[in-house]
Amino acid sequence: MAVFDTPQEAFGALRPVCVQLTRAQTVENVARLQAHLAAVSASALQELQEYVLFPLRFALKVPGPKRERLVQSVVQCISSILAATCVKKQELLQELFSELCTCLSPPSGSSKPAALSEELKLSVIQALHTLMHSAYGDVILSLYQPSTLPLLGFAVSLLLGLAEQEKAKQIKISALKCLQVLVLQCDCQEHRHLDEDEAQQCGDLFASFLPGISITLSRVITGDVKQGHKPAVSAIRLFYLIVGLVMADAQLARIPKNKEKLPAEQSRISELMVHRGPDWSKSTAEKLSLLLHKMVEFSSVHPHWKVRLELVELVHHLLRNCSQSLVDSFSHLLKALVGLVNDENSEVQSRCNEVLQGIAEQRIVAQNRALADVLSENLHSLATALPRLMNSQDDTGKVSTLSLLLGYLKLLGPKVNIVLNSVSHLHRLSKALMQVLELDVTDVKIVEDRRWGCESTCGPSGSLQHGVQRGRCQKKYFRFFTEEKVFQLLQQVCRVLGYYGNLYLLVDHFMGLYGESGMYRKQAAMVLNELIAGAAGVGVDVLQEREVSPNMDDLKGSIMSILDEYTDQANWYLITSIDTEEISHEHSVQRSGVTARPGGACSSILLPSPEPHVTTRTMNSNIWQICIQLEGVGCFAAVLGKEFRLLLLSALYPVLEKAGDKTLLISETALGTLVDICEACSYDSVRCLINENSDYLVNGISLNLRQLAHQPHASQVLDTMLRHSDASLLPLIEDVIQDVLSTLDQSYNNQASTFLRVLHSVMTALVQWFGSSCEEHQQKQTAKWQSRTLSQGQQVVTRQEVEQFFLDYVRQKQIAEGDLPDTGDEETDDVPLLPKPEPNNSDTEGETPLPSHAQLAKDVMERCIHLLSDGNLRVRLKVLDVLELCVTVLHPHGNHLLPMAHRVWPALVTRLISDDPLAVLRAFKVLCTLAQKCGDFLRQRFSKDVLPKLTSSLLSQAPASARAGPVYTHTLAFKLQLAVLQGLGSLCEKLDMGESDLNKVADACLIYLSAKQPMKLQEAAQSVFLHLMHVDPDSTWLLLNEVCCPHRYEPPHTSLRPVKLSGMGRQRNEFTDNVLLLLERLRQQESATPWAGTQEASPP
Repeated sequence: MAVFDTPQEAFGALRPVCVQLTRAQTVENVARLQAHLAAVSASALQELQEYVLFPLRFALKVPGPKRERLVQSVVQCISSILAATCVKKQELLQELFSELCTCLSPPSGSSKPAALSEELKLSVIQALHTLMHSAYGDVILSLYQPSTLPLLGFAVSLLLGLAEQEKAKQIKISALKCLQVLVLQCDCQEHRHLDEDEAQQCGDLFASFLPGISITLSRVITGDVKQGHKPAVSAIRLFYLIVGLVMADAQLARIPKNKEKLPAEQSRISELMVHRGPDWSKSTAEKLSLLLHKMVEFSSVHPHWKVRLELVELVHHLLRNCSQSLVDSFSHLLKALVGLVNDENSEVQSRCNEVLQGIAEQRIVAQNRALADVLSENLHSLATALPRLMNSQDDTGKVSTLSLLLGYLKLLGPKVNIVLNSVSHLHRLSKALMQVLELDVTDVKIVEDRRWGCESTCGPSGSLQHGVQRGRCQKKYFRFFTEEKVFQLLQQVCRVLGYYGNLYLLVDHFMGLYGESGMYRKQAAMVLNELIAGAAGVGVDVLQEREVSPNMDDLKGSIMSILDEYTDQANWYLITSIDTEEISHEHSVQRSGVTARPGGACSSILLPSPEPHVTTRTMNSNIWQICIQLEGVGCFAAVLGKEFRLLLLSALYPVLEKAGDKTLLISETALGTLVDICEACSYDSVRCLINENSDYLVNGISLNLRQLAHQPHASQVLDTMLRHSDASLLPLIEDVIQDVLSTLDQSYNNQASTFLRVLHSVMTALVQWFGSSCEEHQQKQTAKWQSRTLSQGQQVVTRQEVEQFFLDYVRQKQIAEGDLPDTGDEETDDVPLLPKPEPNNSDTEGETPLPSHAQLAKDVMERCIHLLSDGNLRVRLKVLDVLELCVTVLHPHGNHLLPMAHRVWPALVTRLISDDPLAVLRAFKVLCTLAQKCGDFLRQRFSKDVLPKLTSSLLSQAPASARAGPVYTHTLAFKLQLAVLQGLGSLCEKLDMGESDLNKVADACLIYLSAKQPMKLQEAAQSVFLHLMHVDPDSTWLLLNEVCCPHRYEPPHTSLRPVKLSGMGRQRNEFTDNVLLLLERLRQQESATPWAGTQEASPP
C-alpha cells in the first residue's frame, strides 16, 4: 500500500530527491529516487510524471561521457515510471523515444552498434517497449507521421542491428519484440485497433523500412541454428506481420496512381516516403519472392518444430492478406505448406491441415486465377520431375514428394480442370503416373503359385465371405518404391483427380494410354479404377466439396466403356502359364476375337506373339493385368451398388471364368471380386449370386462349350459355379453335362482334356453335395463288420472247437506236403463266394431307380472306362481322378458299382502294371478307393493281377532306396514306393486277403523295416505290418520274431521241447529297432483284446 496517495504529499516527498539528482547525477541518487517512487501511488505519480522524469532525462542529456552503470540505472528508473503511468503528450512521447534511442546510438561515423554492455542494451530495449505501451490513446499515432519518419528509421535501424549482430539470445529476442511493437503489430491486446486510414498511413511509412527489415530478418531466420529457435520464431512472426501490412492487397488497391505532394516544409521528408504504386509493388514482390524462397527452404527443415509451425502461420497470414500482391511467391509458400502436412510433429500437422482447410473453405484459390495458375505451374514442374525423384529419393523423400503433389491437387480443388484442359499439363501428369506406378514383374513365384485341383477352398457353400478378407486388393510390388504409404498417396492423387476433374476427359485420356502400349496398360488400369472410385467419392480425402457431382448415368457410362475394354478378348485372355494347352487355348480365343471385333487393326497390336515361347516376365505382367482389371470390376460394383445388377449379364461370366483360373493370384482376386459384387448388389452370399443368375450362366456355358476356342473358359465358369453353389444347381446343369458326354462320345481325340476338366468339376461337386450319404453308408458297413468281429472275439472256446482246430491243421499240413489228392487251393474256395452278394443286392436294390446324381456318376464312369487307355498321359491322369470320384458317389449303390468295377478292372490293371510312374501312382490311389468301396469283390482279381507286380516292384526298388541319399525323397520312384507301402496294408485288410497273399506282402515289406531305408518308407512299412496285425496277428508275430526275438520262451513242462525261433540270440542289426517297435504294438493290441489271439487269420 503506497504511503503518499495525493500529489501534494508525493511532491513533498519526491522534491528533495529530484533536486538532489538534478544537482548530482549519481547511481546512489537514482536509487534513492527509485526507492521513494515505490511509496507513491500510481494516480499521484501520474500527476507528477513530467516533474519526476525531468532529473532522469537531464541526467541522460548532460554532455560528456557517462558511466554505463548510471545510464542503466536511469533507464531502468524511467522504465518503472512509464510502467506505472501513461504518456499523454505527443511531445513527451517523441522526446523520450529520441532520448532512449540515443542511448543505443553508435559513435558518430561508425556503422556498428555502440560498444555497450549487454545489460544496458537490454534495459534500453525494455524501456522503449514500455514507452510504446504507455502511450495513451491517439498519442501513439503522433509517432507515425511523415515528420517523424527519420526518428522511426533511426529506431528501426538500431533494433535491427541488435537483432542481427548481437550474440546474446535475450537481446535478439527483445529487439525483435520491440520492433514488433514499433510497427504496431504487438501480440498484446492493449493497443487500440487501427482503422483503415490509420493502417494505410502506417503502411505508407513502413514501406520505407521494408527492404531493410525484410533483408535483415531473412538473415536472422536463416542464421546458425545454434542461436536457438526463439529468435527465428520471433523473426518469422515479425517478417510476415510487416510484409502483410505493407503489401496488403486491400491497402495497395487504394493507393492512388500518382504520389501526393507534401507541403514545401516537408519536401525533404517527401523524398524518404515511398509511393506504393503498381511498379513499386511489383518490384518489391519480386525481391520478397527471393527472400521468401530462401527462408522457406531453410525453415521448412528446421530441427525445431516451433519454427516450422511459425512458417505455417507465415503462409497463412500472407495468403490471407497478400494473395494478389505476392502471387509469385506462393509457388514456394504453398510448396512448404503442403509439404508440412506430413510433419513429424502432430501440432504442425494439425495446424497445417487447419490452414489448408481454411484456404479451401474461403475459396482463396478458386477465386484467384493467378494463384491457380501458380499452382498449375508448380504441379507441372513437379510432374516433370516426379519419375526422376521417385527413382532417386528414399521412401521418406518419396512420401514428401507425393504429399506435395496431392496437396497441390487438393488446393486447386475444382480449379484442377485448368490443369486437365491443358494438353501439356495432362500429358505430363499422366505420363508421370504411368512411370511411377510401374510394377515389378520379376517375381517367379507369382507364376509358380497354382491352384491345384478343384476342391473348394472356402468350406461350405455360402461361406466364401468369411474366407476372403476385406480390403481384398492384392499386395502389389512396384519398381520404384516399396513403402505402402507411397502407394496410398498415389491412390489418393488419382481419386482426387477423379473427384474434381472432368470424368469423361480423364477416362478417355487414360483409356487411350491403356490401348497405346502394353507398357502402360497395368498402370492405366490402376488409375482408371481409382478415378472411378474418386468420382463416386469413395475413400477420397478432400479439403472442399466439388461444385457438381456426377450423376449415376455418367458413372455408369464411364464404367461400361471401361468394362468393355477390360473384358475384351485381347485383354482378358492372356497367357499366364507355360502350360501348352493353356497357351494354345488363349491364342485360339484371341485369334477368334480379333476377327469378330471391329477395328481389328488396332486390336492386333495388343496380342502377344503367337509363338509358344513366353518369358516369365510376360506371364507375370499378364497375371497382374488380369488381377488389376478384376479389382476394377469389384470397384465398379461398389460404386454402382444395386445398379450394377444391370451389368451382371456382361460382367459376371468373365469374373467366374477367372475364379476358375489355375493361377492362384488370379483365382483369389476373382473370388474377392465376387464377394465385392455380392456386397454391392445385396446378395447374401456367392452361392445366392450364382443361383439367382444361373439361368443365363448355364446358357452361356452351353453355347461356349460348342465352340472349340471357348471350351476351356466355359469349363472354368462351370467349375466355379459348382464349387460355390449347392445341389439346387444340379437340375440346371444336367442338360449341359449330357451335352458334354454326347460331344465327348463323338470327339474323344480332340476335346477330351477340356471335357474331362468339366466332368471332374461336376464329380467333385457331387462328392461335396452328396458325400455325406456315402459316408453314412460306409460307416454303417464298418460298424456292422466291427460288431460281427467283436461278437466272434467274445465267443467262448469249447473243447470240441479246439479239437476241430487241430484236425483242420493236420489236414492242411498233409495237403501242403502233397499226401492227399488235389482239393484246390484256398483261392478257389473264395471264387464261388464272389457272385453271392450280387443276387442279394439286386433283389433289394434292383428295382429302385438311381438318383439323378448317381446316374450321372454312372454315365461319367462309362466314359472313363474308354478313356483309361488314351494315348495322352494328361488325359489318363484326369480320367483316373474322375474315376475315383465316380466310385465315391456310386458307393451306396453297390449293385451298380460292382458291375462298373468289373468293367473298369482290365484297363485299371494296365495302368497299374505298365504305364508311366505318374499314372501308376494315380491308379494305385484309385485302386485303394475301389477296395474301400467294393471290399472283397476285388480280392481274387487283386491277388492275381496286381499283387505280384506290386511286391516284385517293392523288392526290386528296395536296394536302390537303401543306398540313396536325401535327394531321393524328391524322385517319382520314391513317391511310388511310399504310396504303395501306405496303401498296401489297408488293401489287405479291406480285401480280406488270404494267408499266402499276406505272406507275400509281409516278405516284400519286411526289407523296408531296415534302418537304411528313408524314414518315411520305414514308417509306411510299419503301417503295413500294423494292418497285418489286425488281419493275422499270429503269423505277423511269428514273422517278426524270426527276424528279431527279444525274449526266450521256456516250456511250461520238461516233457515239452523248448521253442526255438530264428530271431533268438541274434545281434542287433538294421531291422531290430522297427521290429521291436512293432512287437510292442502287437503286445499292446493283444492286451487290449484278450480274445484276439484265438481268431483265425481272416474273418469267416
